[in-house]
Amino acid sequence: MSSPIEEIKAKLDIVDVVKDYIKIQKAGINYKAVCPFHSEKTPSFFISPSRQIWHCFGCGEGSSMFDFVMKIEGIEFGDALRILAKKAGVELKPERPEVRSKREKLYKICELATVFFEKQLGYGVQGKKAKEYLLGRTINEKSIKEKRLGWAPETWHGLLDFLVSRGYDKEDIEKTGLAIKSEKGKYYDRFRGRVVFPIFDSQYQVIGFGGRILKKDKDTAKYLNISNTLLYDKGRVLYGLDQAKIGIRKEDFVILVEGYIDVVLAHQMGLTNVVSTSGTALTPTQLNILKRHTDNLFLAFDMDFAGDAATKRAIDLAQTQKFNLKIIKIPKGNDPADLMSANPEDFKEAIKKALSVFEFYFEDAFSRFDENEPEGRKKISEYLLPIIKRINNKIEQFSWIQKLANRLKVREEVVEEELKKTKIESGIQDKEDIEVKRKNKKTRKELLEERLLVLIFQDNKNKDFIEEKDRGRLSLKTRTILESLDNQESLSSDLKDFYSRIAMKSDIEENEKKDIVSEVKFCLNEIKSICLKDDIREVSLQLKKAEMENDKEEVDRLLKKCNQLTKNN
Repeated sequence: MSSPIEEIKAKLDIVDVVKDYIKIQKAGINYKAVCPFHSEKTPSFFISPSRQIWHCFGCGEGSSMFDFVMKIEGIEFGDALRILAKKAGVELKPERPEVRSKREKLYKICELATVFFEKQLGYGVQGKKAKEYLLGRTINEKSIKEKRLGWAPETWHGLLDFLVSRGYDKEDIEKTGLAIKSEKGKYYDRFRGRVVFPIFDSQYQVIGFGGRILKKDKDTAKYLNISNTLLYDKGRVLYGLDQAKIGIRKEDFVILVEGYIDVVLAHQMGLTNVVSTSGTALTPTQLNILKRHTDNLFLAFDMDFAGDAATKRAIDLAQTQKFNLKIIKIPKGNDPADLMSANPEDFKEAIKKALSVFEFYFEDAFSRFDENEPEGRKKISEYLLPIIKRINNKIEQFSWIQKLANRLKVREEVVEEELKKTKIESGIQDKEDIEVKRKNKKTRKELLEERLLVLIFQDNKNKDFIEEKDRGRLSLKTRTILESLDNQESLSSDLKDFYSRIAMKSDIEENEKKDIVSEVKFCLNEIKSICLKDDIREVSLQLKKAEMENDKEEVDRLLKKCNQLTKNN
């Protein structure tokens, strides 16, 4: 009888698994995509249907569908197994409670807490006021039910007592972020007197919570979010993405807002491609997640001081990831939810009139400073010139020079002269690319040996060009692969992964026209040259040591060896 893992592999195609998370396109017999695990412009992520594996030739990650789900979801193997089993319709044997994963226990606590909060909404005086608040924000009953909104009573142990009565330890409840432990060692509810917004992962499981207070209190934060837990990482999570990912792919753009209510109302009015950050400033990881679904990003943040700063930071971050950006202008004093509550059509119109990045900065600059005053014109130019200087396309850059010159009523030459003096401030650096390059840095010999294997995989006859003395110069890994060309099963798991990666690269290049024989001979000659240079370097070091020790016999021996190697080079 086959194991659940084998049954899942038999029922699922890796292509179908991967395309649920990222956009892929056909590339010969394989599929390719922009890698979801590092920033890149050109797709280097490949999926092989015939081998049922994936590999990124940029960051070096790759393996089975299980590894893909584990990495993209940030979960353990057991959780990936459950996700894929559900997708494949494979029933897993129930585990004994004592061997269930820590994550599974936390999922169950979060689900029970959501049920508790849902039942409190509309119940009692406080619950009714919370329900009235949501309805007053024009959130309808259907949306309340779909988003599973709830109410946390203004008590210290309401949720805690409920969960303990269901058999859960306070220590585990604390691990979900729903309870806080005081300095005296006592536990109490994190959410009290707040409307609660459950936060879901891509598999529609509750992983975290955000809460909005109803009482106006300058000493209490309007919004409260749980801290990071085993399930929830606020720097990775986007509220509403669980339901928005289909809409994002259908519309081929995503609208990013700041608040939970913004998302609820947007989805309610049919804008299912809207998501928000989750109680934190926008992070590169969140943008990387959105990039899996679309290259087109619309920002709709509040236009107050904080929202303006958040918009500009988001622009900088999104530009490093090569998004096509638009800015939705929200009237000052409002947030997107206000606009949607007052008149949903006004928000839809604002989307249609979304500004390009440079239009946004132009409007912002001229709204801040008086273009009719010399000092104002100076401030406008100081604000805009560094932005214009960052435009790589000279035609586009010149059009903005013309526009600025016309608005400031000066000659284009004057703007160009000032542009030459302008220094570009270093923006947000994409450290991920640097880390990827550092991680995957290989020696020239390693690269040549990998290339040699790719060529041999394309035609086994090329192996005949490798003489015995050539084999001696190859690494143990390469020799082992050569000896196992017809028996992959004899390889260790690490070498199997390496074998699969080489095989995939061979498949990708299969239809390319090239002189394989010449390239095989070139690789062998280059490897020989590298090995000889390494040998000469090693003998030279030994020679210096022998000379320092005045060992004439050893010096003579090493000189002869060095001369012999030099002749062979």
